[in-house]
Amino acid sequence: MAGNLKEVRFRMVSVKSTTQITKAMKMVSAAKLRRATERIIQIRPYANQLNKILQNLAGGDANISLAQQRSVQKALIVIITSDKGLAGGFNSNSIKLVKELLNGRYATAAANGKVDILSIGKKGHDAFRSSKLKVNNDFIDLFKQLTFENASTAAEFIMNAFEQKEYDVVEVVYGQFKNAGTQLPTVEQFLPINTAKVEKGASKANADYIYEPRQEVILKDLVPKILKTQFFRYLLDSNASEHGARMTAMDKATENANELLKSLNIMYNRARQAAITTELSEIVSGAASLSNG
Repeated sequence: MAGNLKEVRFRMVSVKSTTQITKAMKMVSAAKLRRATERIIQIRPYANQLNKILQNLAGGDANISLAQQRSVQKALIVIITSDKGLAGGFNSNSIKLVKELLNGRYATAAANGKVDILSIGKKGHDAFRSSKLKVNNDFIDLFKQLTFENASTAAEFIMNAFEQKEYDVVEVVYGQFKNAGTQLPTVEQFLPINTAKVEKGASKANADYIYEPRQEVILKDLVPKILKTQFFRYLLDSNASEHGARMTAMDKATENANELLKSLNIMYNRARQAAITTELSEIVSGAASLSNG
């Protein structure tokens, strides 16, 4: 019985230590989430409006190389995950979505080795590094210093690869941030520029602009900047989603640890009570034996 009490005490100490860790991680994630939420909320209206302009331009008469539709011979899938785990289903959901693309839309290309993976975040890289696909890890550490300049470098690499016809389509898989408890695994076509979202009822005038200076000069500078902003939004969405998912996971882990601690307390008290009862019975029996003797 004494051994059982010792084991329960050891488990209680272990659970208490785990609870302290999960509480601390929740607080850290909550602080990071506030900053990440501010950044994504600030950029979303700006990025969405720029994206509408980009779709109008690509759907109009403008000659934009990054909007060129080609028969898909080779594809690039950009997967955005976190560098660390303990974030609930945040990473696994994005990895699962990439696997669905590889087994569905790009099954034939993947079987022929015509699909590459570009991983931003270590968890995505770890998930596919042992696969037969080529995994680019040049930007794996992008979240260590998440700035527009660093995001632009990655976006430029992707745009140059598309323009040089290394890839015919580029898909981005990321976690879209809704709130602390909801992160949606999302796949969006980054290149070529998707014009399908332009409203059917929109008149041609909505896609017409007055250019000063020439149209070619403006679009050469404007289109890449809009795409870089869009790519930066993917990263900010994923960053906020990661911290939201980890905060929620650590909150649930703390709650579960507290429930386990309550159960262990009850177990410990029962075992202690049984031990005391056993000792009292032995004392009474001994005293009775002495009296009879």
